[in-house]
Amino acid sequence: MQNRSNRRKTPVTLLAASIGLALYVPSAFAQEAPDAGDTTNLDTIVVTGYRASLERAIDIKRGEAGVVDAIVAEDIADFPDLNLAESLQRIPGVSITRDGGEGRNISVRGLGPQFTRVRINGIEALATGGGTDTAGGVNRGRGFDFNTFASELFSQLLVRKTSSADVEEGSLGATVDLRTGRPFDYDGFTLVVGGQASYSDLAGKVAPRATALVSNTWADGRVGALLSVAYTDRTVHEEGSDSVRWKTATGDGGFSPSSPFAAANDASVFHPRIPRYNLFRHEQERLGVTGSLQFKASDRTEIVLDTLYARFDANRWQDNINAVSFSRSGNGKPDTVVLDGEIDSTGNLVYGVFDNVDIRSEGRYDEQTTEFKQWGLSLAHEFSDSFSLDALIGGAVSTYDNPIQTTVIADKFDVDGYSWDYRGNRRLPVFNYGSIDPTDPNGWTLAEIRLRPQWVENTFDTASLDLSWIASSYFTLKGGVNAKEYEYKSREWGRGTAPGNRVETVPGSFMDSATLAALMRRYSVGHGGSAVVPDVQAFARELGIHDGTGLFALSNTLNNLAANNRNVTEKVTGFYLQGDFNFDIGSVPVRGNLGVRRVDSELTSDGWSIVGGLPQATRVVHEYKDTLPSLNIAAELTPDLVLRFAAAEVMARPDLGFLNPGATVSVAGGARTVSTGNPKLDPFRAKTLDLGLEWYFGDGGLLSAGLFYKDIESYVQTSRETRAYSTSGLPESLIAGTGATMSDEFVFTQPLNTPGGDLKGYELSYQQPFSFLPGLWKDFGVQLNYTHVESEIQYLSSTGAPSAKGPMVGLSENAWNATLYYDNGDFSARVSAAYRDEYMNTIPGRENTDMEGTAATTTVDASLSYNISKNLSVSIEGLNLTDEWNDMWIDSTRDLPIAYTHTGRQYMLGLRYKF
Repeated sequence: MQNRSNRRKTPVTLLAASIGLALYVPSAFAQEAPDAGDTTNLDTIVVTGYRASLERAIDIKRGEAGVVDAIVAEDIADFPDLNLAESLQRIPGVSITRDGGEGRNISVRGLGPQFTRVRINGIEALATGGGTDTAGGVNRGRGFDFNTFASELFSQLLVRKTSSADVEEGSLGATVDLRTGRPFDYDGFTLVVGGQASYSDLAGKVAPRATALVSNTWADGRVGALLSVAYTDRTVHEEGSDSVRWKTATGDGGFSPSSPFAAANDASVFHPRIPRYNLFRHEQERLGVTGSLQFKASDRTEIVLDTLYARFDANRWQDNINAVSFSRSGNGKPDTVVLDGEIDSTGNLVYGVFDNVDIRSEGRYDEQTTEFKQWGLSLAHEFSDSFSLDALIGGAVSTYDNPIQTTVIADKFDVDGYSWDYRGNRRLPVFNYGSIDPTDPNGWTLAEIRLRPQWVENTFDTASLDLSWIASSYFTLKGGVNAKEYEYKSREWGRGTAPGNRVETVPGSFMDSATLAALMRRYSVGHGGSAVVPDVQAFARELGIHDGTGLFALSNTLNNLAANNRNVTEKVTGFYLQGDFNFDIGSVPVRGNLGVRRVDSELTSDGWSIVGGLPQATRVVHEYKDTLPSLNIAAELTPDLVLRFAAAEVMARPDLGFLNPGATVSVAGGARTVSTGNPKLDPFRAKTLDLGLEWYFGDGGLLSAGLFYKDIESYVQTSRETRAYSTSGLPESLIAGTGATMSDEFVFTQPLNTPGGDLKGYELSYQQPFSFLPGLWKDFGVQLNYTHVESEIQYLSSTGAPSAKGPMVGLSENAWNATLYYDNGDFSARVSAAYRDEYMNTIPGRENTDMEGTAATTTVDASLSYNISKNLSVSIEGLNLTDEWNDMWIDSTRDLPIAYTHTGRQYMLGLRYKF
């Protein structure tokens, strides 16, 4: 049997001229090299542009032992997409969720954002921000918000779908490695500047985007420094219809029992809870800076310092006018009368005309900032040709600050002739406000002023040491240890009284109608006409809401709310031992790794419990240990065919929002919730299997198929049930002063460990440049991938009893991506489409429904670029060209809309110059 390491390696050089980077790809499939006297001069294959980035990504995938996919920036500050999440969705098995028209989170092989670990330059990090309420609001979980960063800051993305012992634990879906640029990546002095003008057709505004990178090396290439900066200013309008959710008519006080339309009071009839049109105005400013110093102290020693700073400012206005009566329960509005209506075949009141309806006008304003800082110092040293060391120490801090979240609410009471009509368009209903003119600023009564500042911080401190010993040409032994301390802090404040109950109403006499009218402003929604809403900033100036002065501020108290006042600290120590092997079985080269990781976790949860109606500081400590074996094998069946197999035991820690000790009650307008934490939750645990076959052909061609299976032995679900507060066993004192009663219905949420279930699926991928075709056709190419995933999870009721089986939350059964491109070195064009099946957001759903979900989406993007000279290029890009809508629904049979919004198309014109 011939040893692989004794074969002569054929150099195949891919010259990326724009960055001066020569990639030497060893071919394990080459024939024996001829004698020196028969040396043949090989042609240099020159590949640049988008095609070069694809070929480099294939090289990375082919060389890995496990299942890995990559995206590479072929040139400086020239990442293929403008958003990291949107780039990642090009990878098989990766789907994204959007907020404000931009990719925010990713799911890998059906596993949601909380199951994906993200490392930046080798250090685990967590960037979190805030979103609209329907998009999940403030991120208090483990899902990484990719929209925090400009994509130009990164040179490479790796998605590791299988586990190995030398990669830290914590992922059920994938580990995503992000890498920023370093000076040794480039050839001497390099300076690149670029700029774009971005236009959003729904907002009707132009905004700038700019990037710059400077890098240089000195001392014969032994010392290098790099600095990159990226800036984006973005204005986006998002508009559409919103119901918050639908609910049962009977017994909720929303309809009069004496209604002439008696069928509306049947227990099976559902109606929208807060029917309205929404307009969101997002103003976003994103700044990113990276710095890197590299020092090659000797031929065997290299030291690297990487730093990253990102700031994402996102101010948001939300305007709507709604019929608030239908959200009330108990004695909130018992005399609303149904005059006419129509119930569809599944029992939904899709058309209704009503008297005695209270109309509510809301204006909300948020100021939000996410600030991210990271540093990492690494050392790579070779003690000898066979023994080496890699050390890394660093930290990351992500701080989300929402100092202003202010909502001003005005009401008009007992409106007659109000109607909704979902018959013509189930997602975009028609509203008629009956006896009032929604654009008239007069006659309103100030009802509520909500102040809800929030703050979240995530901190990582990490140190690791890895040793590697090449025992022979067949075997390398690796081992290492790492220590990590992660701390999560969350705070929220609100108007109210101790122990943190929200009391946000204001006396009707607080402001006269004429003064209120002067503080209203008009807004328009494309499908919903015009109305007036309170101008939050005008109210703030008038009443001194935000600056601590004035009549309102003097009579207002902000209290820390127990619901989101908590700390979680995780101290983790891990060590591993892994063997990398590389040998031939007959004529088949086989490589891979076999190892085991041991990890000890200590989790401390600090929060508040309510004892005797008063808050009491509570600390719970929970420890668990995991031993995680893993195996990855890649067998090169032929020079072009690679068979992969992987098996592992994996774990992921519970979401942070689940770990709050105690129970918290919140009453805010018509929203009534009881949230119970569970700091003793066990982590998610699973056994995984992967089997794949990859055929590499031609210049940059790839056809692959992969099967994957996960036996999820421990799962964590959120149980949600709607029931009377009197059934909770909690004291009445917790709702004193809130306006709620013991008979009112509350939404109870509680995290539970469940038996889990199976997840299985397959991936197909095809990628090929059409270089075999004649003429201009040889410059075309295609990328295609398809993923199918199935799962069955056992869900439990709040008592722990089995309640339903269904797909995993966040899982899309089918997803595909397709890209057709043209690249001749000077001119490049791409059009890409990304499809994602519907997925579930909650099982079981609220209001005694089976589930809540998000409908399927197909997003189309395109780009054109032309190199005017070797230094100057121009580009045109279009995002969301089909203006795809985001559609959230409740109840799989009824298919009732929760929210239906869109952000329009976005176009960008850019220039880029390289010195």
